[in-house]
Amino acid sequence: MLILIKLILAHIIGDFLLQPTTWVKEKEKLKATSPKLYLHVLIHGALVALLLWDLSLWPIVLAITILHLLIDLIKLYAQKPKTKTTWFIADQAMHLLSIMIIWAVFTEVSVNWLLVFQDPAVLGLITIVLFLTQPTSIILSTLLKKWADSIPSQPDQSLQDAGKYIGILERLFVFSFIATGHWEAVGFLLAAKSVFRFGDLKKSKERKLTEYILIGTLLSFGTAMLAGIIFLSISN
Repeated sequence: MLILIKLILAHIIGDFLLQPTTWVKEKEKLKATSPKLYLHVLIHGALVALLLWDLSLWPIVLAITILHLLIDLIKLYAQKPKTKTTWFIADQAMHLLSIMIIWAVFTEVSVNWLLVFQDPAVLGLITIVLFLTQPTSIILSTLLKKWADSIPSQPDQSLQDAGKYIGILERLFVFSFIATGHWEAVGFLLAAKSVFRFGDLKKSKERKLTEYILIGTLLSFGTAMLAGIIFLSISN
């Protein structure tokens, strides 16, 4: 486990602390011909070697360095101006996955690591967290569609997809609070959201909008609370 922590630490330092914005812009412009790309990868490899500080682990250093270069190249050639955020998330996910695979293979713990997924609590956690993101957003959007259609849309006064991401975050917060036994935090979150929404509702003076927000909030919170209770029953 110590090796895995060191590999993740090297990634955080190399990708975020020792990579200036100017390097990122040059890589996006020049792609594979950018000297900064290879300098970044070499720095990343050097960090891994420095943190591991064991010559017998050189295959890990080599594998991390090569895969980091390949993943960065995939991102640079695949991303478009409108998909930078998506590819940033995908890039970090691929880096993390490659680190975990390399750690599992070279430290011969892959079998024990995979046994974690035989635990009902772990599988339940993964399933519930995924369900509370996009699937729940789609379900709630479908349930509320007939009321949403009756409310005049004001796209210029709202960020694109902001409501969806706010809903996802609030459900994940509520679920984490319940899973860790902090029910009081759910009330605090609900109160905080009410305070932020109060100004909008008072300004709009639209009863339909108020009722729509209340129904959506209660359904979102209720779904997350039910998911938390189910997870507690599985884990116990």
